[in-house]
Amino acid sequence: MFEKERLIRCALAEDVGSGDITTDSLIEPDRIGKAAIIAKEDLVLAGLELAQSVFTTLDPKMAFETRYKDGDAVERGGRIITVKGNLRSLLRGERCALNFLQRLSGIATLTRRFVERIEGTGVRLVDTRKTTPGWRWWEKYAVRMGGGRNHRFGLFDGVLIKDNHVVACGGIKEAMERIRQNLPTHMVRIEVEVSDLRGVEEAINSGADIIMLDNMDLADISEAVNLIAGRCLIEVSGGINLDNIAALAETGVDLISVGALTHSASAVDISMKLLR
Repeated sequence: MFEKERLIRCALAEDVGSGDITTDSLIEPDRIGKAAIIAKEDLVLAGLELAQSVFTTLDPKMAFETRYKDGDAVERGGRIITVKGNLRSLLRGERCALNFLQRLSGIATLTRRFVERIEGTGVRLVDTRKTTPGWRWWEKYAVRMGGGRNHRFGLFDGVLIKDNHVVACGGIKEAMERIRQNLPTHMVRIEVEVSDLRGVEEAINSGADIIMLDNMDLADISEAVNLIAGRCLIEVSGGINLDNIAALAETGVDLISVGALTHSASAVDISMKLLR
């Protein structure tokens, strides 16, 4: 899995360092323990594999019991997973495992709320590159677990001509001509970001495959949909929240991208309790 081992090693090195001086001073080295990881609020689960891998990195004999999988809804009080193994390892891994679960489940939970607001419209909710450095694969994975879809993963797997590219090239038409001359393959679709109706017309005339309407108001978005008239896919981005996403979806766009799914999702409340 993408960067999983390195991410876990980094997290453990950051937290445990040379050793857990509290646990090592209190707990016998060979003592076995059992703990439950519990949801303290309603949530959509994501990150279970990472949490388990934290514990098995510390103790390969660690055993797990769970009736949930990533993408499942877990009610407050639900036992997400039971973990049994070396007690020192349980206590050392607790915070790192919870950090992964809380952060990724927070993203999945927020994503599910957005998806529910546009259910039945046929519009696809997608994420952005506004992710935590080093966590991108997993944060985008959490979006999928919440029912959303992924936009491009990075700069290497999709063309998106943004405002600064347009300025650097002298206009949308010039940027489109240049990108077509230099693309290594004809298989890549070209997306162009615009911020007004004039930009929409330029992008249409230049043959864009996807037009991103960035920070445009509802009236202009509706007008843009009429101008484009099905000639390319339409994405809306900028200033989108749970209160306005339904109205945006009703305009007839194809995609709505929301950076808040990853950059503003709050961690959900999950705890670990030792079992006697």
